[in-house]
Amino acid sequence: MNIIKEILYRIRGEYTTEKLISMGMKVGQNFGRLHGVILDPSHCWLIEIGDNVTMAPRVHVLCHDASTKVHLGYTKIGRVKIGNNVFIGAESVIMPNVMLGDNVIVGANSTVTKSFPDNVVIAGSPAKIIAKTDEYLQKQKEQMKFAPCYDEDYTLRGNLTEEKKQQMQQELEDKIGYVD
Repeated sequence: MNIIKEILYRIRGEYTTEKLISMGMKVGQNFGRLHGVILDPSHCWLIEIGDNVTMAPRVHVLCHDASTKVHLGYTKIGRVKIGNNVFIGAESVIMPNVMLGDNVIVGANSTVTKSFPDNVVIAGSPAKIIAKTDEYLQKQKEQMKFAPCYDEDYTLRGNLTEEKKQQMQQELEDKIGYVD
């Protein structure tokens, strides 16, 4: 663990993935946790994340819901299980007692309050099934045939130049493209 990263997490009052794992959270291989993702530190041992999972910026995974605390004296808690090959879009919230199957895509800004099976695309608040994953991906493949597609040179990781930025701005004026 990079010491600077650890210090930044502490300053912001956040927990690193490694710290949450040491507290009991289970995480598979190839977990992508983008900035601002909150994995419930107060009950992280109730979180299980599969292989090849990506959480976009500002996703919240909650194992507790304190909406009942004032009235009942107790907070609701529940496990959260996220399957393999799952993408969770930016600013989505996963509530307690939710199980997401394999190959699930969660649309940005969704509130997931119940479990969903394998191979579905869900979105909304509350989230609902909007497509089957294979159908959604097939549609995207068809759209890629007619859309601009860019390799890694068109990203901050690559050899991004001002000319490439301008090219993308022009080509994406009124359409979606795809980047590696």
